[in-house]
Amino acid sequence: MSLALVGLALLMAAVTYPSRAVPLLAPAFERLPARALEYLRLVGPAVLGAIAASQALLVTGADGHTSIHLGIDALAVVACVALVAWRRNLLLGLLVAVVMTAGVRALGAG
Repeated sequence: MSLALVGLALLMAAVTYPSRAVPLLAPAFERLPARALEYLRLVGPAVLGAIAASQALLVTGADGHTSIHLGIDALAVVACVALVAWRRNLLLGLLVAVVMTAGVRALGAG
């Protein structure tokens, strides 16, 4: 393990801790309007979803240019989003996407 990774982990903790600690440190946090609480509750999943989608849909070539890649990863993201929107079940959407991607890669097509 590299010492630089330990430093990186500590830096990430220092940067992300304040946003996670706000509910603990702000005494009136629970008195925010319900709409604001719902918005704040969904910020984390939205950011993670954006990161995952960008990693599945964008590739950077050797020349440094970024382009859209429409492979099994992109198809799995679309299937996951469609299932979650239709069934309102995130676990089902994620399972289908993972099984779909793993199956195609196991067959050597992805």
